[in-house]
Amino acid sequence: MAAVAIAGTAWWTSSRRAAPASTSSVMAPLSVPSTPVQPVPKPASPWPTPPADPVPDRLTATLPEPARSSADTPAALEDLIARVMPAVVTIQTPTSRGSGFFVAPDTLITNVHVVGTESTVTIRRPNGTITTARVQATSPAFDIAVLKVSDVVANQTIIPLGATASVRIGEEVIAIGTPLGFLQNTVSRGIVSGLRDVGGATLVQTDAAINPGNSGGPLLNRSGAVIGIIKSGYVGSDGLAFAVAIDHARAVLAGRGDPSGAPGGSTEYQALSPAVAAPSDQRRLDATRAYEEAIGRQALRADGLDGQWKSFVAQCYQGRIAGTFDRPWFALWDSRAMQGAVAPGCTAYFNDLRRAANEIQQAVAATDEAARRADIYPGIRRETLQKYKLDYTGWTSTTLR
Repeated sequence: MAAVAIAGTAWWTSSRRAAPASTSSVMAPLSVPSTPVQPVPKPASPWPTPPADPVPDRLTATLPEPARSSADTPAALEDLIARVMPAVVTIQTPTSRGSGFFVAPDTLITNVHVVGTESTVTIRRPNGTITTARVQATSPAFDIAVLKVSDVVANQTIIPLGATASVRIGEEVIAIGTPLGFLQNTVSRGIVSGLRDVGGATLVQTDAAINPGNSGGPLLNRSGAVIGIIKSGYVGSDGLAFAVAIDHARAVLAGRGDPSGAPGGSTEYQALSPAVAAPSDQRRLDATRAYEEAIGRQALRADGLDGQWKSFVAQCYQGRIAGTFDRPWFALWDSRAMQGAVAPGCTAYFNDLRRAANEIQQAVAATDEAARRADIYPGIRRETLQKYKLDYTGWTSTTLR
């Protein structure tokens, strides 16, 4: 009995100790909690997160062009020309036509050889309206003339002045003018071929098409600023033209005269001055040249008669000849001049002299009348006669007898 009791007690004690181990070996199934567990946030990176690439294939992606400011982007050529075109005009004188451009609402710039010796010129705007302008200042050495218009348009387009310091060889330039005197506001394009220093002046050389009538027009850069005043092109040499640097015009606009060393008499560049005459003016110019040639031929005859008259007075004239004449034999038309007598035996010689003088007088009178019908200006005719010493007021339509 004692042994059974001891064994039972030992069994019951061992069972109590084994129960916790048996319970811990059975794993209960996991269950999803009713409230989701929030993930622990990652610490913020100090570097910005790059945007997602919108183009998955980088080999075919095209990168955008870098942005440019409006100041760095030149205007389209058509827009630039449309903007400056109203500032370019045709300039007309009685003998020629050229071009000019506004630099202020009342101020134009052109060439001296366009306005010539005129004090007032006619201006034709691109819209066809006509006005006048007076020549305010000139610089013959640099071939620059400044004009003031008689009626100012309030919204007149002007062209800003550039500077040759910024001009680069090879840059694109635009020329606007009236080639041949009637193709108003024709545009041509080229490049700056070179910058030439001629007798103290800077000339911009260009291959832009320049023709007679372009003189005085603007040579523009691609920003629309004038860098030169078109001056000349070589006859028979395409793509070879020159413009006076606009820098020289600033002194004229400021009222300063020609500086020393100006290139007015330079013969290094013997170029055509592309001011062209209108058709009627061209006819007048042709007639003027023909008139001077005809008067020149009569002057040669008069020179020969001068020598014969000198011999006649020395050998065949007895007495005094009063008065002073451009040609000594003009005394034949002044009844008070010849106060002596022809020596015996010299009458035939004297008659020959009178006949020759009469022929010259008639030829000069006929030539002058033809010049008048050809609309050659009286001042030009008078100057031509004075040049050849054939302007004698004593001449009339009556011939010597």
